[in-house]
Amino acid sequence: MTPKDTAKAKIEILVERFTGQFESYKKDYNETATRRDFIDPFFKSFGWDMDNEQGYAEAYREVIHEDRIKISGAMKAPDYSFRLSGGKRLFFVEAKKPSVFVRDEIPPAYQIRRYGWSAKLPISIITDFEEFSIYDCTKKPNPDDKASTARIKYLTFNDYIKEFDFLYDTFSREQVLKGSFDKFVKSDTYKKGTATVDKAFLQSLDSWRTYLATSISWNNKNLNEDEINFAVQQTIDRIIFLRIAEDRSVEPYENLKHTIKQGDFYRNLFDLFRNADEKYNSGLFDFKKDKICKDLKVDNKVLKNIISDLYYPQSPYEFSVLSVEILGAAYEQFLGKVIRITPSHQAKVEEKPEVRKAGGVYYTPQYIVEYIVKNTVGKLVEGKTPKQVEKIKIVDPACGSGSFLIGAYQYLLQWHKDYYSDGGKLSNGNKINPLTPQGHLTTGEKKRILLNNIFGVDIDLNAVEVTKLSLLLKCMEGETEASIATQMKLFHERVLPTLDDNIKSGNSLVDTDFYDSVLDFGEDKKVKPFNWQKEFPEVFKAGGFDAAIGNPPYVRQELLGDTKNYFESHYKVFHGMADLYSYFIEKGISLIHEKGILGIIVANKWMRTNYGEPLRKFLKNQTLHEIIDFGDLPVFEAATTYPCILIASKPTKSKTFFLTNVKNLDFDSLQNYVTELRSVFKVEHLKDEGWSLASEGEQNLLQKINKAGIPFESYVEGKVYRGILTGFNEAFVIDEETKKSLIKQDKRSSEIIKPFLAGRDVKRYEQPTSNKYLIFAKRGIEIKNYPAIYKHLEAFKKQLMPKPKDFKGNNWEGRKMGAYKWYEIQDATDYYEEFETSKIIYPNILKRPEFTFDEKHWYTNQKCFIISKPDKYLLGILNSSLNHYLFEKYLPKLRGGFYEPSYVFFKKFPIKKINPENKSEKKMADSIVELVNQVLQLNVEKRMSKLESELKQLQNKIEYCEDKINQVVYSLYDLTKEEIAIIESTI
Repeated sequence: MTPKDTAKAKIEILVERFTGQFESYKKDYNETATRRDFIDPFFKSFGWDMDNEQGYAEAYREVIHEDRIKISGAMKAPDYSFRLSGGKRLFFVEAKKPSVFVRDEIPPAYQIRRYGWSAKLPISIITDFEEFSIYDCTKKPNPDDKASTARIKYLTFNDYIKEFDFLYDTFSREQVLKGSFDKFVKSDTYKKGTATVDKAFLQSLDSWRTYLATSISWNNKNLNEDEINFAVQQTIDRIIFLRIAEDRSVEPYENLKHTIKQGDFYRNLFDLFRNADEKYNSGLFDFKKDKICKDLKVDNKVLKNIISDLYYPQSPYEFSVLSVEILGAAYEQFLGKVIRITPSHQAKVEEKPEVRKAGGVYYTPQYIVEYIVKNTVGKLVEGKTPKQVEKIKIVDPACGSGSFLIGAYQYLLQWHKDYYSDGGKLSNGNKINPLTPQGHLTTGEKKRILLNNIFGVDIDLNAVEVTKLSLLLKCMEGETEASIATQMKLFHERVLPTLDDNIKSGNSLVDTDFYDSVLDFGEDKKVKPFNWQKEFPEVFKAGGFDAAIGNPPYVRQELLGDTKNYFESHYKVFHGMADLYSYFIEKGISLIHEKGILGIIVANKWMRTNYGEPLRKFLKNQTLHEIIDFGDLPVFEAATTYPCILIASKPTKSKTFFLTNVKNLDFDSLQNYVTELRSVFKVEHLKDEGWSLASEGEQNLLQKINKAGIPFESYVEGKVYRGILTGFNEAFVIDEETKKSLIKQDKRSSEIIKPFLAGRDVKRYEQPTSNKYLIFAKRGIEIKNYPAIYKHLEAFKKQLMPKPKDFKGNNWEGRKMGAYKWYEIQDATDYYEEFETSKIIYPNILKRPEFTFDEKHWYTNQKCFIISKPDKYLLGILNSSLNHYLFEKYLPKLRGGFYEPSYVFFKKFPIKKINPENKSEKKMADSIVELVNQVLQLNVEKRMSKLESELKQLQNKIEYCEDKINQVVYSLYDLTKEEIAIIESTI
């Protein structure tokens, strides 16, 4: 018999037995007996090691059995936690006795959903064997929900045999390992609109912060905005730490709740904080450093509401299963906001300006963290002993809420557990084995690893405190009130380490030599210079860190303020428009020693943009180990920044690296996906002007295309111009009615009123149309000679005049003088004649080639480019699929899948130049021109047509002509069927 057949036979026996004694089980059977006699055998038949027959330590068991502890009506843990090797939870199972009505009773349904949702598990189960309910745990639970809310499937014991295929294929150990559980989850959960626990927790954090900040501001008028932000952050962090400690049985349950029963609630709470310092030794409760919170006055009502929100049943959160990683995801967003106090002492929670302009905070998905950690920290520990590993130093120079440091710490904890237990099988007789009988690392060992190996820096002091909080919570996992009491009694030491020497606040990118150019030391408050060698002397005595990892902030150069000049003089990757992450890459390389490794996730635009060229040159002189490019895939939820993973080190002789172009995010393991698809890439194929990370086959294709033509800039003789930037569209860009009015007042006005296009008006192969006009006075023309237009412009003049307070010193006088001449358009005046001719036009942002031919001498705005060459053969090449392919390979990608055909890249595109002596080439070129003329004409007819049937017919003809153009272009470039297939599959 197959394992599946065997399992079915066992389930049939269980069902038959339950049926035979049904009435007895419904009346007298308790939960313990139900678990032992039916639920355990049920899952055991599906291949799960319910009794730990393999002899693993508790920390490595496939199925964790929890003792049920009832406190204030809330169960302290689900009965079963089913896990994969390595401890990754799959689903919870809550057991009941047969007399419970699983289908209709609300409390059990709410409780299991609360556990599953808090642990961010997709599904969980309630069963008394008689009934079997599967719940979608991606939906936020509410105590008022019906038992049927979010229920995916409901079965009774009478359904087990007819539904056996479903049950076995979804929940058997064999099928789970093959991915069937994941398929079931993806098909039945993660519906749109679900509130994940990290998002909901962020909303809670925001509401608590606003509520608390308003109370602190109103009752402590001596505090400034920064001090209020600090006090609020510290108070929330302390409350959350202690609440998590309660649900993990480290603190007495409802300890916090006792503080809001009588008296001054904040004073009661502060006493709890002070006691916590005696027990934990964490900087979180260090009131020698915190001079603010001791004397705070906070309204009782505020604290009562916040603390009540943290307890069952009001709270949807179950902190015993809420992981530090989930907490970090919420905190990362939380740190992107700041409290602003209004004059009326109301608190407003707002995004920080730099976060708002960067488009938000991008929390790194866990699979990215795990991949980077495995391929940096994992490489460093290979083949080493714990004694050797303790020397490894890992840093995140922009640690934020600590997601990468938590990932690195978790990896090291698991590595040490595996090392000492031989994969979960506890070795006997090893007296120095730092494992508890349950297979967990001892508290001392966890502290030692944290202090020896984990380091971080962030410019935001609150981020530093959150990172410490997260790491300390991770360090405290597995502890109990008893273990802590034993530690304090036997070893006379407090539970947690102080991380002040490991996690520090400062500007990772700016050293204290910044002061050399600062006259007023008060200017450095936002810059916060940081000297790495001074702050981490022991690390740099050994040559630097072993690994630098992280997800640095994405901030455009123009927002950097005072540091821009510093970056220019201190960084090789400097460019006037570079993003902040460029400097973090160079800094990361400088922080590691000769054999160290950098693993980082950043936006992928640097590989193609103009500002990325210095960074590309810099990296070619280092050692590239791996690039994983996610293209324009939405790795960051609700963000439009498209990333890549970069793993690099200092220079070696290596001339190749691993490359993976990720095509979709539908994978269970990024590691497996990359291992299967990555290829070896030669550094010599990287061009300074832009990196095309194509496969070797594509590199050969691109090389062939490039050899077939001459650079676009040579073909057009550099005659590519940007449209006109007026400086004040309200005055210079007019509509049809205004145009008629001006000409009616003075007929000569028509001489300097030009038809005007915006980028959105330019469509592929279509005659441009617009109802806008441009007042354009070329250099040397006096506007006063056109009285109607002069009067029109003067009416707008005051709107443009700057205010003196906006400028310092002589800048005001210069700007004021400029304002008197503001109507003399300077931009584009040197090539105005190029607008007065037939030409090719294209927009500066497009989703596919959008080139068209202009015979009506349109002027364009700065959102367009013009090619001053009336060449319809060139137009066919530019709109071809081959050119679209080059767009995909060479041009920067913007949000929404748009390209930016910046001339700095576009000028290198190869254009096939026709040899007039070559009859075959000339015939193909003439064919392209003829087909282009047909497409242009067909689009004119399409615009005029009103019949649906006629429109469809015209569109078919257009597509036919465009396809013919593509085929001729392929022939001109001498491409094979295989090469054409690569192009068309790409676009």
